[in-house]
Amino acid sequence: MSHASLTDRRPAGSLRGATLPKWFPWAVAAGSVALGLGISAAAGLGSSIQWALIAAVLFVAGTYAVAARVEGRRQAKDRVATSMVWVAFLLALIPLASLVWTTAKRGVKVLDGYFLSHSMGVVADTEPGGGIYHALLGTLEQVGIATVIAVPIGVLTAVYLVEYGRGRLAKAVTFFVDVMTGVPSIVAGLFILSLWIVILDMGYSGFAGSLALCILMIPVIVRSTEEMLKLVPNELREASLALGVPKWRTILKVVVPTSIGGITTGVMLAVARITGETAPVLLLVWGTNFINTDPFKDPQASLPMYIYLQYSNSVGSGAAYDRAWAASLTLIAFIMILNLVARGIARWKAPKAGR
Repeated sequence: MSHASLTDRRPAGSLRGATLPKWFPWAVAAGSVALGLGISAAAGLGSSIQWALIAAVLFVAGTYAVAARVEGRRQAKDRVATSMVWVAFLLALIPLASLVWTTAKRGVKVLDGYFLSHSMGVVADTEPGGGIYHALLGTLEQVGIATVIAVPIGVLTAVYLVEYGRGRLAKAVTFFVDVMTGVPSIVAGLFILSLWIVILDMGYSGFAGSLALCILMIPVIVRSTEEMLKLVPNELREASLALGVPKWRTILKVVVPTSIGGITTGVMLAVARITGETAPVLLLVWGTNFINTDPFKDPQASLPMYIYLQYSNSVGSGAAYDRAWAASLTLIAFIMILNLVARGIARWKAPKAGR
């Protein structure tokens, strides 16, 4: 292929130099994959990760070599930077795709209507059968209670910090939110254990676990909501205040609706974080194989605890191993559904763009 065929033709007198066609990155990527597979086969490399890394290096090097010859070194450096971003994205995507594929492949073995609608109350952990109904119900109640408590506290705290926060109190709140962001889940569980169960003697329950999950949710909600509120243009606030609208009403009718999409996303991120927590559940909720619909009384099951118990009992029992993977797949699907619902709510509640 000649040099002229790789470049876009420019009219005479054009100030722009030669430019590679739009299909050039795809051609280099295909060639890099082919060469990577060839080198891997010739060298006897059996790992798919090795040939993928070889292909990535060839892709970046090939992009620079051809672009430097046709477009110049400056444009070649820009293309190399773009190529490295794509390579980093694909490298980050591979473990995620592998995780989802492995979980789906192993989880579909026992995942059906019976599995979702029955508990482990009359089935031993080493026997086939049973399901996750009791654990799914416990997770929904515990996460729901934590969300109902944490969302108002987190959003109102963020509104205070952005709209009203001045002086030492605002600095102290910001400092403690930063500290709470890095608190391990086991520490939150121990705090609620000592306060709610040891001191107040309230007993183990799903509500106790929800209190610990609140501690983990609040800083995430505060930080995400705070950043979203800061993105609202001050012109909107000033226009509303200039019309004589009180500040509290401006926040309620202008600021919050404008940033509702980002706030909802932050809440879903917080929900996704706490849904898979096991340490607070292990300390405060314990676990049971029977259905307990009352989160304020007696131990209650949850999906993370169910997965842990089934996997720990999977030695010599393929049924428990399959149930653990099926519960993991259910947990992933639960998070995906929550994110889809959040995106729908954000799009529905977002202010309509004018003409």
